[in-house]
Amino acid sequence: MSRATRIRTALEQAFAPVELEVEDESEAHRGHAGYQDGGESHFRVRMRAAAMAGQSRIARHRAVHAAIGPDLMGEIHALALDLDAP
Repeated sequence: MSRATRIRTALEQAFAPVELEVEDESEAHRGHAGYQDGGESHFRVRMRAAAMAGQSRIARHRAVHAAIGPDLMGEIHALALDLDAP
């Protein structure tokens, strides 16, 4: 299973988002630190979920990192997050 699919699955299970986009931006980082052959090193997530309501930006980011888990977080180099309530 790809890292993008694993990220998507973890976030769907944890937050039941009304909107979720997981984009692999690795190719744009070819030659930069953290780039891995085959991609799947740099991701951008856009998510709208009711669970994000009332949380600070830091709390939202921490919740996403916890949902993704330390193993998968350790496999990726960069994760850009755009999180909000619907």
